[in-house]
Amino acid sequence: MKIKSTVDRMLMNQTNQTEDDLFSCYSPSVVEYRYFAVLWGCAVTITGTVGNLMTILAFASDPHLRTHFNVLIVNLAVADLLYCTILQPISVDSYLHLRWRSGELWCSIFGLLLFLSNSVSIITLCLVAVSRYLLVAKRAVFDKVFSGHGLVILLISAWGLGLVSFGPLWSVYVFVPQVCTCSFHRIRGRPYTTILLFFYFFVGLGCVGAFYMLIYRRVQTASQALLRYRLSRRSSKKKPASSAQGTDDSGVVKTCSCEVSSEVTLPQNTDETTCEKPSQTSKTPATALNSSTASKSPPDIICTPPPIKPAPTTSSHSATSGDDNEFKRVTRMCFTVFLCFVFCFVPFLLLNIADKNNLAPQWLHMFCANLTWLNSCINPILYAVMNRQFRQAYHVLLKRAVGPITRLWT
Repeated sequence: MKIKSTVDRMLMNQTNQTEDDLFSCYSPSVVEYRYFAVLWGCAVTITGTVGNLMTILAFASDPHLRTHFNVLIVNLAVADLLYCTILQPISVDSYLHLRWRSGELWCSIFGLLLFLSNSVSIITLCLVAVSRYLLVAKRAVFDKVFSGHGLVILLISAWGLGLVSFGPLWSVYVFVPQVCTCSFHRIRGRPYTTILLFFYFFVGLGCVGAFYMLIYRRVQTASQALLRYRLSRRSSKKKPASSAQGTDDSGVVKTCSCEVSSEVTLPQNTDETTCEKPSQTSKTPATALNSSTASKSPPDIICTPPPIKPAPTTSSHSATSGDDNEFKRVTRMCFTVFLCFVFCFVPFLLLNIADKNNLAPQWLHMFCANLTWLNSCINPILYAVMNRQFRQAYHVLLKRAVGPITRLWT
């Protein structure tokens, strides 16, 4: 009996030691670094949860933000909120204790939700880029694809595609000590995992960059055309005054040195009309016609109209210019969101490709993995800085939230 109990105790200790080794990421080189990771993770959790929740509430409460395009922004916020509220606190706990304490089942769930969130973010970024391009290139296609029903189908497809892509990896989600979190096994999941990463992070993000390049070329072409149009109008307005008797492009004899554009109107007040006597030469038929029609003017006097005032049609040009500037600002914001996503994930991907044998220091792997956390909390900050409507909606929500506390304090 004593021998059997001793053997059982030894087997239990060996099993516990194996489990500790399996879910432990302890290393003397990361003992001090973990405190930085914990603080970083807490800041991401708080900022990401509050910011993405405010984005969703701003969309729901502000009628000006409830557009088809902003539905994509909300979908991106939901994917980031999933990570910040559920996954990020668990990662902070694992870094604080340098081991995974949530069990094997939750490790698989964590890995699936992690890659589901990232895949939905990439697909949504692709949809955002495509929508901005169709808005300037093929507006009819944009109205058809990104309509109410079409948009719902696209969003459901984004989440469904992410689930179908990373669901089959359920059996290979394991704890990875290099980054102190759960992910798929680097060897057991091949070549399927390699194909998925290449498709999402290289093909997907490459398509996003290509669409923004096409948008840039379209906007530049339109801006150059508008500049040429304005320069041509300025040059036409600055043409030298013609002589008292001359011909225009249509061959009609002119007797007044005035220019009438198709986008201007003559004023009704004639008090400021300036008159001058013509030269004592023989009158042409056009001059005689002008003299006979100007019955109220003294004989032998030709009247020059007063300065021409712009017509109300110029307001349409200003409205078009305002819409163009608004489109550029929104597109610039979306492109910045895309660049931040690339900045957060590229170092981690390059390190995993270059360091297949795990020869790099563990703190470097952890730092590159912690850099990806930033992607889930930075988008609301970009919206507040680069979009006036979101900034105003955030301000209203903060006033509503702080209002009761202020009244209680006073």
